[in-house]
Amino acid sequence: MTSTSPPWHHYLNRRMLICVFLGFSSGLPLFILISLLQAWLAKSGLNVKALGLFALVMFPYTWKFLWSPLMDRFHFGRMGRRRGWMALTQVALFGAIGAMGMLDPILNLPAIAAMASLVAFLSASQDIVIDAYRREILPDSEQGLGSAIHVNAYKVAGMVPGALSLVLADMMPWHQVFWITAGFMLPGLACTLIISEPKVYGDPPKNLRAAVLLPFQEFISRNGWQSALWVLGFIFLYKLGDSMATALATKFYIDLGFTMTQIGAISKTTSLWASVAGGIIGGIWMVKIGINRALWIFGVVQAVTILGFAWLAHVGAEPLILAAVIGAEAFGVGLGTAAFVAYIARTTDPRYTATQFALFTSLAAVPRTFINSSVGYIIAQTGWFTFFIVCFALAIPGMLLLPKVAPWNEKKVEE
Repeated sequence: MTSTSPPWHHYLNRRMLICVFLGFSSGLPLFILISLLQAWLAKSGLNVKALGLFALVMFPYTWKFLWSPLMDRFHFGRMGRRRGWMALTQVALFGAIGAMGMLDPILNLPAIAAMASLVAFLSASQDIVIDAYRREILPDSEQGLGSAIHVNAYKVAGMVPGALSLVLADMMPWHQVFWITAGFMLPGLACTLIISEPKVYGDPPKNLRAAVLLPFQEFISRNGWQSALWVLGFIFLYKLGDSMATALATKFYIDLGFTMTQIGAISKTTSLWASVAGGIIGGIWMVKIGINRALWIFGVVQAVTILGFAWLAHVGAEPLILAAVIGAEAFGVGLGTAAFVAYIARTTDPRYTATQFALFTSLAAVPRTFINSSVGYIIAQTGWFTFFIVCFALAIPGMLLLPKVAPWNEKKVEE
């Protein structure tokens, strides 16, 4: 049944405000690796193939389910199971991000790769516990809206390394830019120190063996192996085309001839507001149509807007077209991501939140980590226009799995 309260009432509570701060803290390190690190290395002279290979530093996002049982099983300090791990990773991220910017891309490239991998590991670890915390504090009626708010805050975080930091890079040394960017981790840390530990749902794992085995056993036994494989295949494929299309977006804009300031002021800012609009509209719309139908409708929009990049590659460095294309694509991604994250949250068992959420989001990160590492080589062979056509085609297989994992007419109590 649909909630009788107006949709916006769900936004006006303390739980949604927590989603804002923790979503921002979750997104910042990833966008530092995607946008700021890429721009820094590109301006230092790295070619497109080497930049593409730097996607491999994202491997912790793919393998985070391996250590997620530790976060389900063990407490860290007196802050509790969730808040303790959040505080630890947030403090460590602040130091690692700032320290990475003090290295020289020409003299210390291997060290930068190592530091970027450390940032990715800490960021993936923070994601594990933030996803678990959000799943545990939100009732089922707020999962769709809470996911949309989380995604919005996640995207807003991208404005810092993707816009503000790039503008600052034209005015000050890179190491100062990195420390300023790292400082944006502190609001999330402050939130962690203020909020309360969520109530435990059922009995948490009593030992490490239970923490490792029970989440996987529950997922497989829920509807059988075949159903589990359909779900895992869908999670892998749904964001594949979009993830590849934006893997080297900053390099794409630079190659077209846009300046760093134009990229920051036009591309990233337009992307931010369009994505926020998509996430908000998606969250409210999901209350009316449910998560299943949202995956269908939003997935189509997400796929079609990838073609805008091909159009931009054809016409060249036109600022207005850049704003229109990036805005449309970001709006589609805002819709699609809100529904996708809500689907993942709904699919987890609250008893094993950290491990199952980490398993699903790790699988979703595989394209961003391993497949995206080949993007530079694909572009070198095909050129930008053909590459984006390929990305559009790769968005289709995930949509074809929707009848299996999220039937259009399936009636679920999602509110």
